[in-house]
Amino acid sequence: MTTTSLTTTSPTTTSRTTTSRTTTSRTTTSRTTTSPIGNRSAVRTRSDNVSAVPAALKSEWIKLASLRTNRVILGLTAVVGAFTAWALAVSAKGESLTASELFIYPLPLIATLATVTGILMFTAEAQHGTLATSLTARPARWVIASAKAATAAMVGLVLGATGMVAGFGGAVLGGLDLGNGSALVSRSLWALLYVCLAALIGLGVGMIARHSAGAISGLLMWSFVVESLFAPALPDGLVHFLPFSAGYRLLDAGSNFNPPVAIASELARPQYALIFGAYALATLTIGTFLLYRRDTN
Repeated sequence: MTTTSLTTTSPTTTSRTTTSRTTTSRTTTSRTTTSPIGNRSAVRTRSDNVSAVPAALKSEWIKLASLRTNRVILGLTAVVGAFTAWALAVSAKGESLTASELFIYPLPLIATLATVTGILMFTAEAQHGTLATSLTARPARWVIASAKAATAAMVGLVLGATGMVAGFGGAVLGGLDLGNGSALVSRSLWALLYVCLAALIGLGVGMIARHSAGAISGLLMWSFVVESLFAPALPDGLVHFLPFSAGYRLLDAGSNFNPPVAIASELARPQYALIFGAYALATLTIGTFLLYRRDTN
């Protein structure tokens, strides 16, 4: 018996070629966003500085209102105006004075308070180190100087109006008649100009001196001592141009109101206003120039 051997053919294992899939990495394209600000110059333009003036004014008013000293000066203005007018009214009952004239009499003292306030507006920041913060926030020095000048002028108007209202009330309480009110408006406007310019001079002196005690003592010494003592020895041509002598002559309170330094032939009131205003402009100009030269960083 023949045995047939069966040959078992093993199946051919076909190796499957695994095709590796090439993973294509997606290239992320960064989108460049063009900002309109990027096209602008980094340097501040004049229009930028002009648009910053309202914010600087607001900042000055906030600083002015937050200081207790300024509130004390405002209250002292009312007290000085009322008490001075009342005391003069009580002592001058035999004279022909009226409340419409006497309310101007306390204004030289009110102008002194306005001058002190103008000085402190700058020296307080310079001495306490907060001026550097203001200069960093607004590099344009003229913006800061303009905002402070406008604020000082408003301070002068507020103090002047407060002093006149209080003075009129004090004169009435002292027993004086109201008098003729025909010249009341013009007297008030000249008095407001006087106190306003006094506040601006104080600011200018404060910007120059940068020290509260030195600026206040020096200005008071000049106003009450130097001009009062040496002005009578000077010719009238020079007395006209003394700052506080010129400012004093802006006040119109009738024939009974005489400046401390007499001048034989006085100039017109508008001319004295120009002289006093020139001193305010000069001190502010010098102070602004020094602000550019001293604070360069």
